[in-house]
Amino acid sequence: MSGEPVKIVGPDDGVTELWLDDGDKNALNAPMVEALERALARVGEDRDTRVVLVRGSDEIFCSGGDKQMLLDIASGKVHATDIMLTRAMIEVPVPTIAAMQGHAVGGGLVLGLACDVALVAEESRYGCSFMNMGFTPGMGTTRLLASAVGEHIAAEMMYGGQYFRGSHFAGRTQLNYVLPKAKLLRKARQIAARFAEKPRGSLELLKRSLSLPRRRAFEEARTMETMMHEISFAQPETRALIAENYESQDA
Repeated sequence: MSGEPVKIVGPDDGVTELWLDDGDKNALNAPMVEALERALARVGEDRDTRVVLVRGSDEIFCSGGDKQMLLDIASGKVHATDIMLTRAMIEVPVPTIAAMQGHAVGGGLVLGLACDVALVAEESRYGCSFMNMGFTPGMGTTRLLASAVGEHIAAEMMYGGQYFRGSHFAGRTQLNYVLPKAKLLRKARQIAARFAEKPRGSLELLKRSLSLPRRRAFEEARTMETMMHEISFAQPETRALIAENYESQDA
């Protein structure tokens, strides 16, 4: 997998780690999306894998769609419905754990929330920046974010587009753990090891049941989000706002 933006490590005692590592911002560009789709399909078919742990770098878990991807969606070259990573993550047949020790933004955040267990770091920042660029949230964010952090916190995050430190969510949400960054990956691996002690067949059965609300929520969100995208991406100011957003990040 040398040169791939997603590294597959394992399985080791039933645990396979997917490491998002493009050497930069772990953005959801075409190579990253394709690599993630391949990796998720591969680990799902590996009978020696009983748990999948998804991680990024210490600084960035996933920064969401990159400038070119978003401009391609705005121009119609790419349809948002072509990017089905959220569904692919939910449909992994064994438990998934998101170790979000680094920042997670937009589609990168919802990718982690699509997992069965989600851990965030006190120091890192998490947010939904879609509306900062003039278009409505996608990838199932409108339903999955609310189920993880609650309707009112989710509304503030989506309407406002601001970022919150992980410590903001401690004791207020359904995220599994909010920990210091230095302790997060170790905790995620401990959880994964405990899950991996169980038979794969039983894990698959339970996953099918426990993931049903997320699968339904994603499909419900996708219908509405597709309609909203058709309108919001067509607004004349959206492309300019996308460009401005990335220019300010690069400055």
